[in-house]
Amino acid sequence: MNPRIMCQCGQVVFRASTPKPLSVYCCHCLECQKQSASAFGTSAIFPAEGMWPLPDNVLAKLAVYLRPTDSGNTLECYFCNNCGVRVLHRSILPDGNPKPTLSIKGGCLEGLSWEGAKHIFTRTARLPVPEGSDPGSPSF
Repeated sequence: MNPRIMCQCGQVVFRASTPKPLSVYCCHCLECQKQSASAFGTSAIFPAEGMWPLPDNVLAKLAVYLRPTDSGNTLECYFCNNCGVRVLHRSILPDGNPKPTLSIKGGCLEGLSWEGAKHIFTRTARLPVPEGSDPGSPSF
């Protein structure tokens, strides 16, 4: 069964599109530090197909914050309109088309394995990161 995604208050609940994510990141960029109010943000990347668009009853419980990215994309940042927990990001390319993946915030994903998680944007890390971690990033 595909893992359940849930906000802190339990108002927003849906399932991932596949049993396992394509990749898992611990992101140390300044935006993720602000978004998570912590030293880094965590995300699990899943195919959007089979998950997006979310059902109307789930979308009705989410608010969205839009922000530009350094790569020229627009990031749609969805959060629970009750508890405020960031649940997922969707990246929109400059041509208006969405990327084929969704970034699910790690703390909302039940049973997520952190084995093999990649540390990215380590140049701005606020704590030591594992040797061999990537100081750059994938494009979001």
